[in-house]
Amino acid sequence: MKKKKTEIAEQGMESGRLKIIPLGGLEEIGMNMTAFEYGDSIIVVDCGMSFPSDDMLGIDLVVPDITYLKDNLSRVKGFFITHGHEDHIGALPYVLRDVSVPIYATKLTLALIENKLEEHGLTRSTKRKVVRYGQTINLGCFRVEFIRTNHSIVDAAALAIYTPKGIVVHTGDFKVDYTPVFGDPIDLQRFAELGRKGVLALMCDSTNAIRDGFTMSEKTVGHTFDLVFAENADRRILVATFASNVDRVQQIINTAYKFGRKVVVEGRSMVNVIGTASELGYIKIPDGTLITIDQLKNYPDEKTVLITTGSQGESMAALSRMASGMHRKVTITSQDTVVLSSTPIPGNEKAVSKVINELSAKGARVIFQDTHVSGHACKEEIKLLYSLIHPKYSIPVHGEYRHLSAHAELVKQLGIPEENIFLLHSGDVLTIDEAGAAVTDHVTAGGLFVDGLGVGDVGNIVLRDRHNLAENGIVIVVLTLDRGSRQLLAGPDIVSRGFIYVRESEDFMEEAQEVVTHAVESAMKKGNCDWGKMKAVIKSELSDFIWKKMKRDPMILPIIMDV
Repeated sequence: MKKKKTEIAEQGMESGRLKIIPLGGLEEIGMNMTAFEYGDSIIVVDCGMSFPSDDMLGIDLVVPDITYLKDNLSRVKGFFITHGHEDHIGALPYVLRDVSVPIYATKLTLALIENKLEEHGLTRSTKRKVVRYGQTINLGCFRVEFIRTNHSIVDAAALAIYTPKGIVVHTGDFKVDYTPVFGDPIDLQRFAELGRKGVLALMCDSTNAIRDGFTMSEKTVGHTFDLVFAENADRRILVATFASNVDRVQQIINTAYKFGRKVVVEGRSMVNVIGTASELGYIKIPDGTLITIDQLKNYPDEKTVLITTGSQGESMAALSRMASGMHRKVTITSQDTVVLSSTPIPGNEKAVSKVINELSAKGARVIFQDTHVSGHACKEEIKLLYSLIHPKYSIPVHGEYRHLSAHAELVKQLGIPEENIFLLHSGDVLTIDEAGAAVTDHVTAGGLFVDGLGVGDVGNIVLRDRHNLAENGIVIVVLTLDRGSRQLLAGPDIVSRGFIYVRESEDFMEEAQEVVTHAVESAMKKGNCDWGKMKAVIKSELSDFIWKKMKRDPMILPIIMDV
């Protein structure tokens, strides 16, 4: 009897459906998050944030909308994190408040996550487990294996997700680096073994799918730094890079040590990441090489190197503050050489150009070419992975639509049928069963804006108001009315911010006051004592007057005090 029940249960599992639901990371760079669902189990791969675009005024960062996870909270089993970049871990402190489930990640990745949990007071309430390469975790209907890959941060992993419908391989961000700075090369043998077993679907990094050839090894940057240091032997050197690019920092330190220079690490995130990596043994700093920023004045400029944040032009990062003259301890001079060791993320080009211009205006020598290699696979590496894995279905991930589309075209050349390639949008539900695979539904997805401590309380309407304020300013009208006698007792007083300079526009302001007075008195004579309607009349009349006079459309805010 027991055997029969087991057989019935297994048959039920076989007849079920696997659902793959990207909640972010498609049609954009960042905010990577994907849910896998089967039966009563949901697991989530990555939980990243993205940086706000120029039109998101006042927004600090953007995190995925997890409405679907909250609606299915009892079935969510855990988070599996591929690596420690912000676009894969940055949203965890905000998501874990509502979806408190265990986190599984490699050693350095989990250490960086723990820094965030500690900062947000979530350490005690969050279960977490360090996973080794080759180790598997069983959660609900899923079994997940971590596979070694290479990226621009140590301890990056791909995931083999074993489901009742077959194996799904998720590469995370990866490249093929045969000579990594730290650790071993990507485990291509394991990918080949999975390919021989049979892989249902491959979810592969698309960030560099538009680039031909192979991505250069990280070690090639070390040779470039040697040349830069040799050519600038009589100058102070500042290098800006991503805080999480531990291998890059290691190479800068190696070169600085070789040339007898002391190293200062500046920038909060840089200090945190390098401190964590050093404690875990992922970065080796020779004794006596590292000094504090306060000790900088004790050494000649040509014997020092500053490693700093701000390679993306972030306004509050250390390099940006140095470039604008706002840094309290470092002043840029004509005897400085600044190396930008990164490529601008799409959307950050203007900010990076601004920083370069500010540095150049101060006389600094700025180097930003040939000082960076990508952490993402180009076309030939993507082809290599597909040739090893032989997936039935291809699901390009991680990138803007042009990257996903280029990935799809590449896969067609490898012989995968077009009907087996899925260009998904965030929120799409890809369902896989015996009948095949198809997008069968769409769930709530998108970005939630983080502004200060508020998550999701700033929406499109608030952003629209901010745009209006930024573009046209605000006019505030204050007046006092006696509802009983229907008389205007005081005002109207008009205050302007970001619209016109009042002291130079007195005649205009007097005319505006007359327009408001006339509008209020006319409304009162008609018996209109509804303050809501009165405000609407004031806004309408004043808006028409301002448009006719100045062709501007400021936000108008009437304030009526009732006596």
